Amino acid sequence: MPRKNYIYNPKPFFNPSKPERKKSKFIFYAMKKASEIDVSRSKLNYTLLPIDPKTGNVLTRFRRLNKHRACAMKAIVLAMLYYFNIDTKLVEASIEKLADECGLSTLSDSGNKSITRASRLITDFLEPMGFVKCKKNKSKSISNYTPKKIFLTPMFFMLCKIPQSKINSYLSRNSNLSKKFKVEEKRIFISVLDMKKISRLDEKSARKKILNALINYYSASELTKIGPRGLKKKIDIEYSNLCKLYKKNHK
Repeated sequence: MPRKNYIYNPKPFFNPSKPERKKSKFIFYAMKKASEIDVSRSKLNYTLLPIDPKTGNVLTRFRRLNKHRACAMKAIVLAMLYYFNIDTKLVEASIEKLADECGLSTLSDSGNKSITRASRLITDFLEPMGFVKCKKNKSKSISNYTPKKIFLTPMFFMLCKIPQSKINSYLSRNSNLSKKFKVEEKRIFISVLDMKKISRLDEKSARKKILNALINYYSASELTKIGPRGLKKKIDIEYSNLCKLYKKNHK
């Protein structure tokens, strides 16, 4: 097969199997916002530091978006919003279902299905970039793929240019969820327990942990404003605090 034809369905689009699915006003709003822009051209795709979900370290070798992955991303972002549960932050659809409804699944001549294109987009790009978080589903699957639960992060909605105020407004209709959200907002980015753990590491490892914590704490726009020098300064301050904590506990 010629190299130029190696991609099946070069122009995928989201076509839900159940278009009559009941959606909230927020989902209608979010899908409209996402469809009005090209999420593959977002600055976030090139300014965010990719993080290895397993180790928490910055990925030095990382594959950015090519033309075909960008097209797949535009389709799957809409699909994730369509099946998103704002209360649980969960995408209520499997990777296989997302692949099927975005035209990203393929069948071999022998009848074997492949969802690799969608799976790699999620695990090799969307998750390291911090747009989604995945957790292995303990339930058994009849397919060859490990089922995963997909959760959308605040960075995902920044990607779609959906302001946090819109999410807060929707959540505020439920007082319990609203209180929980406010409590989560006030949490410091490194807990006292984590500080004690990090203080036992060597300097290089400790600085990496602090960097990861800062990246998870600040939004993309905030990190852009802080800049590399500002980020280094914050790491220096936090590392200095950790050293003081270590000395205090070992007097």
